Amino acid sequence: MKLYYTPGACSLSDHIVLEWIGRPYEAVRVSREERKSPAYLAINPAGAVPAFEEDGWVLTQNAAILNYLADSFPDAGLTGDGTVRSRAEVNKWLAMANADIHPAFHPLFGATSYLEDPALIELSKQAARAKLRTLFERVDSQLAGRDWIAGIRSIADPYLFVVTRWAMAMDVDLSGLDNLQRFFERMLADPGVQRALRQEGLG
Repeated sequence: MKLYYTPGACSLSDHIVLEWIGRPYEAVRVSREERKSPAYLAINPAGAVPAFEEDGWVLTQNAAILNYLADSFPDAGLTGDGTVRSRAEVNKWLAMANADIHPAFHPLFGATSYLEDPALIELSKQAARAKLRTLFERVDSQLAGRDWIAGIRSIADPYLFVVTRWAMAMDVDLSGLDNLQRFFERMLADPGVQRALRQEGLG
């Protein structure tokens, strides 16, 4: 198994899951510049991370990779309690991290620079932070009385950890979200998370 990643990107979620699975894998660091190279575009035409390779087969899209890893190694117990509803809950929160929270960061990552007007760009960033605050409030409510977002540890938790790291780095207001803070600290203390962070030069 081979994971192509950029340090701190959403690929960190896959990196953590590979550590939780505990099977041999290779992590290949790809810079933002290298992601546009012909060699990497041959692996992932989108020029994005993550990309996952196994026996010459390449899989892209984070949610697909996370589900593939969880299904390939069921003993890791990362898809819920084995029931259909539990699996749906895991994918519900994975989808929220992947399809709602992650895209909301785009203005903070420069997606609105095309506006060229500094005032308009700043307004787009303020709107993004406000939207993210609302999304993280929902996450905080879900985490009340729970250690993990879907009730038990799953593939949704590493993605939530990654976007929470981004929020802290981008000055999103997370004040008062104590359940989220406890979740983040629990993840930071996890040995698999620590190993993934060290490999990426983040810990």
